[in-house]
Amino acid sequence: NPNFLKSIVSLLCRLYFATLRSKPKSTANTHYFCTDDEFVYENFYADFGPLNLAMLYRYCCKLNKKLKSFTLTRKRIVHYTSFDQRKRSNAAVLIGGYAVIYLKKTPEEAYRALISGSNAAYLPFRDASFGNCTFNLTVLDCLQGIRKALQHGFFNFETFDVDEYEHYERVENGDLNWIVPGKFLAFSGPHPKTKVENGYPLHAPEAYFPYFRKHNVTTIIRLNKKIYDAKRFTDAGFSHYDLFFPDGTTPNDIIARRFLHICENTDGAVAVHCKAGLGRTGTLIGCYLMKHYRFTAGEAIAWIRICRPGSVIGPQQNFLEE
Repeated sequence: NPNFLKSIVSLLCRLYFATLRSKPKSTANTHYFCTDDEFVYENFYADFGPLNLAMLYRYCCKLNKKLKSFTLTRKRIVHYTSFDQRKRSNAAVLIGGYAVIYLKKTPEEAYRALISGSNAAYLPFRDASFGNCTFNLTVLDCLQGIRKALQHGFFNFETFDVDEYEHYERVENGDLNWIVPGKFLAFSGPHPKTKVENGYPLHAPEAYFPYFRKHNVTTIIRLNKKIYDAKRFTDAGFSHYDLFFPDGTTPNDIIARRFLHICENTDGAVAVHCKAGLGRTGTLIGCYLMKHYRFTAGEAIAWIRICRPGSVIGPQQNFLEE
């Protein structure tokens, strides 16, 4: 089918990406696979991606296995996705990310391959809100964010512990994610006491002590209103700072500068939280990525969301861009 061939994008002599209306059957010389229902984004509101770091890792392992498989040696390997625009964008970041990490393509080369031929553009990602989308995060932004994080050593799939990532990102286990390993940990705000409320697990400051000590977290920065006593952290030997600004809003210059100053002068890692550890937390960590690692706003937002889905919301996106 000539139309079908046009819809295939070659990223390597044997590796292809296709958007198909129906499920194809593998043949003697072509192996098809789809991950649309295997790697599924858990949305907060109207957001639909990008998929998190654990899913990108699992995808890369899967694809490496196929490319090294003896039975598939002489076959073309086609990762196909559907015309569901959201699944398609997520699939494009997976295979594009693979091309950047393992095939050493530049993000631009990988993206060019993904849009070549008769391929339609990819639906941009949006923030975790119900409001109008005021900032488009593109597939290319995601690939550029992955590349920059790779260059700075923020992740290494040879040593990545996917089980640990998936364990700690769960609410009952602390709801925490490293954005910059050894430097920035994002987590949801602790509560006065550890308990389950309406089926939702809440953690007191003490619940975090063993993990923080093990991973050399020395400093906690709180961005939301006080619902636990900071003394519980400071009595345990941690530094604790309050830099409050309202939920869903952007930090003023004084708060942004103070945040940067604290982080620039701290030995050890900094654990940052607001209420959910998504909007305000992601925004200030984004400022640091832009200042110290020269991420663009798009790269910073993409990387932070790949580490911790749902981060940076509404006007916070435009704030980083401006």
